[in-house]
Amino acid sequence: MLSFVARRLAVSLVLVWLVASLVFMVIHLVPGDPAELLLSMGGVAPDPQSVRDLREKLGLDLSLWSQYTRYVGGLLRGDLGLSMQDEHPIADEIALRLPRTLELVAAAGLISVAIGVPAGVVAALRARGPLDRVLSGLAGLALSVPVFVVGTLAVLVLAQQLKLVPAGGFVPFSKDPVRHLTLLAMPACTIAVGLSAVVFRVMRSSVLEVLGREHVRAAQARGLPASAIVRRHVVRNALTPVVTVVALHLGALLGGTVLVEYVFNWPGLSGYLVRAVEARDYPEVVGIVLVISTLFVLLNFLVDVLYAVLDPRVRHG
Repeated sequence: MLSFVARRLAVSLVLVWLVASLVFMVIHLVPGDPAELLLSMGGVAPDPQSVRDLREKLGLDLSLWSQYTRYVGGLLRGDLGLSMQDEHPIADEIALRLPRTLELVAAAGLISVAIGVPAGVVAALRARGPLDRVLSGLAGLALSVPVFVVGTLAVLVLAQQLKLVPAGGFVPFSKDPVRHLTLLAMPACTIAVGLSAVVFRVMRSSVLEVLGREHVRAAQARGLPASAIVRRHVVRNALTPVVTVVALHLGALLGGTVLVEYVFNWPGLSGYLVRAVEARDYPEVVGIVLVISTLFVLLNFLVDVLYAVLDPRVRHG
């Protein structure tokens, strides 16, 4: 197991280096002067002196190799540079906002698994029955409604009309834990609506496939209780594709929660990325993209390790 983890960790580190290098090359291989592009507003050509000052500030006046070595050295030190807007360290702003997005994504993932996995198992065990049709219909409905529509309806009905929860906002957990979790509930559930439907469908299909395997039929022939067969032989083997789907969706959500964060006024990383793009803040955009990419690679590494735990055969693959 340790050798498997070491191999996967080495691959993940190489991927992080490749992503960082790719981001650097894309920025520098795009036609045109990045400094001039950043300063261009409304099609008006910027002042040449301003362009030269910005090139010097960003280190674009150095050779490509010098820029790359300085860029990689900064990443190894955890230095993502300074914001062009307020000279604030980008790493500090990301460190402030990233936990909020991770918390939102993790809460949505837990809710989705808690709903989708049991529902998928129940639907598969009663395939083509009334309960299966009802659950499949609800999943189809959940998938067809965009996340911003779900969020807007939640604010309109639950917050404004019924006044069960606040409409949105953010309070640090250390300041008021109860209000923090209350404010987290609606955006997390909004994301979980569609994701739980995906988990349900994958789990249902996976359970149906596992139920037809020989070892399950053999366990049934030995007279084992149905609950024991489902718990020991079906659910664990059926979870592997669910892990893949959840990991891919959560990875995409790291930078894709912008609509939910906007609707519920949740100050996370996605909103920071949109602000950086609108302001053409090149160092901020690069720093956020690198952090999101690194987290996605780390998430895939954790999925590989979880695969090895669920299915020991993966370790020798």
